[in-house]
Amino acid sequence: MAKKKTEIYLGTGRRKSSVARVFLKAGKGNIIVNDQDVNEYMPYQTLVMDLKQPLTLLDVADKYDVVANVHGGGFTGQAGAIRLGIARALLEAGLDRGTLKKAGMLTRDARAKERKKYGLKGARRAPQFSKR
Repeated sequence: MAKKKTEIYLGTGRRKSSVARVFLKAGKGNIIVNDQDVNEYMPYQTLVMDLKQPLTLLDVADKYDVVANVHGGGFTGQAGAIRLGIARALLEAGLDRGTLKKAGMLTRDARAKERKKYGLKGARRAPQFSKR
C-alpha cells in the first residue's frame, strides 16, 4: 500500500542580516532550528515566544511541526526571520491572511545597521571637538 505524502509548506523570512528557510508540515507542534530544539538553540525564552507568535495567533501551535534553517546575524535577527518565514508558510497552507496582516506578521522589518561614514567614528558619531 502506498504511503500518503504529507504536504510541506515553505516560507522564507529575512531580518537584519539573517535569512531563514522555514518548512511547515502537519504534526504535534515541534520546532526544530538548525537541527536543534528551539529551546536549546535560542538563548532567551522571549525570542522563542516571538517566533511562535504567528502559530499562537491562529491557534495552530499544536497542529504543525516547524523545521527552520537559519544563517547570518544574531539571535534576535534570526528569531525575526523565522517568525516571518512561519507566517508566510501559514499563508501557503491556506490559513487566514487578514489576522496575520492585522498583527503585522507579514511585513518584513526593513531596519538594518546604518553604514559607517568617512570622517566619523561610526554612522553618526563625530570625533570629539577640540578648540586647540
